[in-house]
Amino acid sequence: MEERREGRNSRTVVIEMFVLGTIASLAGIAVGLAIEWFPVQASSQAGPIDTLWDVLVICSVPIFVGVVLIVVYAAVLFRQRPGEENLDGPPIHGNTTIEIVWTAIPALLLVVLCVYAYVVLRDIEQAPAQAATTEMKVDVYGEQFAWTFKYAGTDGKPFTTTQLYLPEGRSVKFDVHSKDVIHDFWVPAFRMKIDAVPGITTGYRVTATRPGTYPVVCAELCGLGHAYMRQTARVLPAERFDAWLKTETAEAKPSAEGATGATGASGAGGSGEAEGEGDAG
Repeated sequence: MEERREGRNSRTVVIEMFVLGTIASLAGIAVGLAIEWFPVQASSQAGPIDTLWDVLVICSVPIFVGVVLIVVYAAVLFRQRPGEENLDGPPIHGNTTIEIVWTAIPALLLVVLCVYAYVVLRDIEQAPAQAATTEMKVDVYGEQFAWTFKYAGTDGKPFTTTQLYLPEGRSVKFDVHSKDVIHDFWVPAFRMKIDAVPGITTGYRVTATRPGTYPVVCAELCGLGHAYMRQTARVLPAERFDAWLKTETAEAKPSAEGATGATGASGAGGSGEAEGEGDAG
């Protein structure tokens, strides 16, 4: 074993590992950043979340490469050969400096990343400055195996629909409820998701920035029909959304007087407003 170690100068090995590790890390980071991990960004919250993901990729790849390189080099240079089964390795003692370094650096990195993630989460959850006067509220109800959405009409009276419509460029506060078991309200293009929990109200804010049609899915296993608990979110330009809201409000008046109690987005006003939107999700 001593002969093998003497055959490879330790400084040469370290330099070789550093060069290979740098090349592999840069290649891995380039690939990681080039992959389209997520669907199109359709909300103001999506950009900071995607940037956080990129930062995590940049930090994680060199760590993964470094660990793999050390394991591979240790296995190649110090593996046991035939006839060495009964040989003991050289006596060694722990290096306090190295132990402090490999403890302090990961701890510092974790603290920095956790603080950064906290700042991103805090910022995207804050209401916009004008939210007090312009923010819209939508109540989301999950049940096996469907979503329903409750809006306040232009006359202030609520109506419900099975189709989610949102205005472009306007903050929307979702209050999320469950009628039976735990669900999870998720629009991947918005990057935001939260559990719908029986007995409590959860929620988050989204400002949609890209007109189009995007999938709404349940991200929590909720029963045999979980995979089919899907709907779509249709983001409309502000004037088209206002027209849809007026139409739904007008159609809701007869039902509010005792006809049916709710309107669906499959009605004349709901479906017609979004037929021209392409599937951007």
